[in-house]
Amino acid sequence: PALRRLSHSLLAHYQKGTRPVRDWRTTTNVAIDLMVYAILSVDEKNQVLTTYVWYRQHWTDEFLRWDPERFDNLTQISLPVESIWVPDILINEFVDVGKSPHVPYVYVSHHGEVQNLKPIQVMTACSLDIYNFPFDVQNCSLTFTSWLLFIRDINLSLWRQPELVKFDRSVFMNQGEWELLYVLSRFQEFSVKSSDSYAEMKFYLVIRRRPLFYTVSLLLPSIFLMVMDIVGFYLPPNSGERVSFKITLLLGYSVFLIIVSDTLPATAVGTPLIGIYFVVCMALLVISLTETILIVRLVHKQDLQPHVPEWVKRLLLERATILLCIWDRKKFSQSRTQSSDISRQVENDSTAKLNQYGCEDPRECETVGGAGPTLASAGQAEGSLLLHGVLREITAIRQFLEKREEFRDVAREWLQVGYVLDVLLFRAYLAAVLAYTITLGTLWSVWRDA
Repeated sequence: PALRRLSHSLLAHYQKGTRPVRDWRTTTNVAIDLMVYAILSVDEKNQVLTTYVWYRQHWTDEFLRWDPERFDNLTQISLPVESIWVPDILINEFVDVGKSPHVPYVYVSHHGEVQNLKPIQVMTACSLDIYNFPFDVQNCSLTFTSWLLFIRDINLSLWRQPELVKFDRSVFMNQGEWELLYVLSRFQEFSVKSSDSYAEMKFYLVIRRRPLFYTVSLLLPSIFLMVMDIVGFYLPPNSGERVSFKITLLLGYSVFLIIVSDTLPATAVGTPLIGIYFVVCMALLVISLTETILIVRLVHKQDLQPHVPEWVKRLLLERATILLCIWDRKKFSQSRTQSSDISRQVENDSTAKLNQYGCEDPRECETVGGAGPTLASAGQAEGSLLLHGVLREITAIRQFLEKREEFRDVAREWLQVGYVLDVLLFRAYLAAVLAYTITLGTLWSVWRDA
């Protein structure tokens, strides 16, 4: 009976369409509070943040006061929201109506203090910066203001102290992709076209993405493929296996980019740094394949391949080997000297053996044969013709072997040039990869700490 009598007494002559003050010059002070319950989704493409918050309002209604002694010492009562005046406080960043539960009642104390507590799903516009993805930190604002009433009618204030609001994570569900760092609050006045100002209370939600999933699924596979590309340089440069190996890596990285393209956030404003990282890694793989094709083409054996120019020998085989600390740079020149000595030794041995059986000059053979009897001259002439034929065949074979040995020397020289050039390009490539990796790692670590 006391609750019924009190409710009927308060609402019998209540005018909910009028601001509840006895003097119209009195300003209604609305204290608000915000507690973040969950970060539901972050839509980078549409720049929309969806959160679930616990929102509280507190104001004084001068027409909802009573004496507790007249109503069985009742000091607090719940009344329907539709029956009393409620301030028209909205969020400026609202872009869609969320699925918020309807709370039909408010609490009213005997001093006229009204408390409106309700959970709301907030879908707000937010300027999302994804350049530092997946180590990005987002700062989204929720601006509470009266849509029609000026600051002389409704003024806003903070229910609790700003320090308590900043680090309050007592109800936050900290199990999703995003973690709440802190909530900043600030009061300001806002005016449009020199009109009366409005009171605004801004809450800045600072959230940070957890990068572990993206590090494992995006960064580590890319790093492994780049490491395998560097290891591929240890294959012999004169074999064709390196080319096929690097082409396989390039195809595998292309498939990897197709798979992760749906994971990367897409906006019309810019591209995340990790997307640039993937593109640069693809460019490095293409450069590595181009370098491998150049080296294989350089050391490929061909019969019509010319000798190595002298300036190339001085530049690569002398100066570059000292600069690159290649200690076995003399082995090819030694092999070429040994091959020339072997060729000369074979030539001398064959000449000596021919001189045992005949003469290279026919006049010498005639001089030697002139002392013999006349009947043996015909046999000696026939033997001399036979020896001349054998000598011509052996000379042709010797010239062929010398030519082949010359081709081998040319191939050895180009192989040495290719080896030195391969070491030079590999170290330059490795330095570029290390510099690029250190730069990205430093940037990401600085952003994460900041």
